[in-house]
Amino acid sequence: MSASEIILEKLDAGRFIVEQVAAIRKAVGDAIAISALSGGVDSAVVTLLAHRAMGDRLKTYFIENGLMREGEASQIVRIFEALGVPVAVVDASDKFFAALKGVTEPEEKREKGITQVFYKDVFAGLVRASGATVLLQGTNYTDVEETAAGVKRQHNVFEQIGIDPKAAFGYQVLEPIVQLRKPAVRAVARALGLPREIAERPPFPGPALAARVIGEVTRERVAIVRRATLIVEEELGHRGAFQVLAVLHEDPVTGVRGGRRAFGQQVEVRCWDSADAVTATPTNIPFHLLCRVAERITSEIPEVVSVTYNITSKPPSCIEAV
Repeated sequence: MSASEIILEKLDAGRFIVEQVAAIRKAVGDAIAISALSGGVDSAVVTLLAHRAMGDRLKTYFIENGLMREGEASQIVRIFEALGVPVAVVDASDKFFAALKGVTEPEEKREKGITQVFYKDVFAGLVRASGATVLLQGTNYTDVEETAAGVKRQHNVFEQIGIDPKAAFGYQVLEPIVQLRKPAVRAVARALGLPREIAERPPFPGPALAARVIGEVTRERVAIVRRATLIVEEELGHRGAFQVLAVLHEDPVTGVRGGRRAFGQQVEVRCWDSADAVTATPTNIPFHLLCRVAERITSEIPEVVSVTYNITSKPPSCIEAV
């Protein structure tokens, strides 16, 4: 890893902000830079740091990859425009679904279907069109640690595993929060004045809902898990958990609808208690709430006939399924 961890207890958020704003100014100089804003707290913090450093020379993009949650793009544009940061939405969904077609192996999904499209296609094109030389992104310490350890390949980790972004994609990548884990990132977010809905937002994976579809990722299958995600977040998002999510399984299972056998989809609900995503335990959800989640999913999403709840800690399980 290129930088040592700054633990929360030793973090001076105000000083960190001043130092990173200065570091961004020094690295970018008078050039234009691009910020990759996904809407999570990591990329939000990086976007505000870069905005303070560069002002109008920062071009901020939200990439609509067809894999995001319901209404994500419009919500993020609204929040950041209120903060004085204009955000351009780029629809690249066709590119992502084309790259994911027929891909089922998890690491291949992340590398071929997500990393290569984001960095070699979409962002490389934006860099060329804008004249930028630098891309800023919200890689955090846990992203690097899990990738380096071989737990799973995070789509936004390069130099720490021997990949030179300049040589591979044609531009430099800056990672202002790479020394921080999620709790420290949230502390910086609060110090920057980000609204609570962003500063305390549950983590969302870089591959987005592609990380929650087991098997091939298609528009139809993403639509199912998107609707399930909305229900799970509405019903369990107020429980104070570190993360809540829905996973769509690959094989159809037997169910009953209208008194007749019906083969349908199975959704797995995961709800986690964790401090930093390194370890996690399933949240103890009252059974009647789980039953309500299952009833809503199977009644509001006709394709689904089975809902389960994950009860295995990390390790040996993992927060995301893919």
